[in-house]
Amino acid sequence: MSSAFEPWTILTINGGSSSLKFALFAVSNSQVQALGRGAIENIGESNGRAWYHPIAGEPRHWNQPMAGLPEAVDWMLRCLTSFELPPPRAIGHRIVAGGPECYSHQRIDAALLAKLRRAIAFAPLHLPANLALVEALIDRYPEAVQVACFDTAFHHGLPEIASRLPLPRELWQRGVRKYGFHGLSFEYIVDYLGPSAYPRLIVAHLGNGSSLAAIRDGRPVDTTMGLTPTGGVMMGTRSGDLDPGVVLYLLEQRSPAQVSQLLNQQSGLLGVSGISGDMQTLLASPDERAKLAVDMYVYAVAKAVGALAAALGGLDGLVFTGGIGQHAPLIRQKICERLAWMGVALSEPLNRSSQEDISAPNSPIRVLVIPTDEERMIARHTYRVAHWDDGPGHP
Repeated sequence: MSSAFEPWTILTINGGSSSLKFALFAVSNSQVQALGRGAIENIGESNGRAWYHPIAGEPRHWNQPMAGLPEAVDWMLRCLTSFELPPPRAIGHRIVAGGPECYSHQRIDAALLAKLRRAIAFAPLHLPANLALVEALIDRYPEAVQVACFDTAFHHGLPEIASRLPLPRELWQRGVRKYGFHGLSFEYIVDYLGPSAYPRLIVAHLGNGSSLAAIRDGRPVDTTMGLTPTGGVMMGTRSGDLDPGVVLYLLEQRSPAQVSQLLNQQSGLLGVSGISGDMQTLLASPDERAKLAVDMYVYAVAKAVGALAAALGGLDGLVFTGGIGQHAPLIRQKICERLAWMGVALSEPLNRSSQEDISAPNSPIRVLVIPTDEERMIARHTYRVAHWDDGPGHP
């Protein structure tokens, strides 16, 4: 049994089908210290790249095409070794969805892996890549504690009025419900602010995948994504919510696999613009199609804020996070202009420089920009779960 005060070296893994973010932390009961962070992007493409930023040193960048996830994992491990970092004692994996059977952070064993394979239908784009990374890291570090940290865990306590879909009860009992995603990001923001800082809070995690959550006194009340990460507001390449009749119409002409690819990889900003799913690319484009895609995205997010404010019975704080939320002042401005009727008002210079509080002095609703840190939350949960199973008396 290890000491509760002994720091653990914990590797966090946050992977998708074409990217792998990783970080190494030294974690004890009272402290989470980052040792280094990195990412491998565009896996399987000719323009692959990677970067690593040691906590004490300058970031390094590589143009590094990689054929697939196994090669990316090998590169990550060589990178960590080259910087003479200690091997991990535990590894925390961000798992996008666990379906109806898995909703709490827990150790990974054969039984959990079997449950996750049964849950692939709930996140078919993400779970296969998550499982491939878990299996690769178990193979590389068989002695390390492996922990699954679920993006859906934060939303597990959603009230039934929000999580229930208007379908027959038999489907509800089979797990067809709103799960919500980006939970590790939302949890980090609540932890950063404190649960009582803004009793009625909306967090907008805006990136290639975008979702918003309504949070009252630190607890989730509602969120925009639903059964899968395809639902909610329109995103980089995902459609967001659609009339079910649209899906039925598409299924008359295409296979389910083709419809899935259309909704998840060819829609959203990319589908509307016909140019790109990248917000910065669209903002820089003079093409009217790009402008329409941006305007539709802003419109969808502003509508979602209004709906979630209704669920909360008002609004005290609005947080922008994620790649777009943190780095696109024009998008924040456009969204908040549509929310002026609620009393939302920005300070133009503070917004332009992406300060933490970008509200105008007279705004009754505080508007904040906070960089999220999902990896830090994964490290905390991994340490807690590993120690909980390590013996009595651990937190």
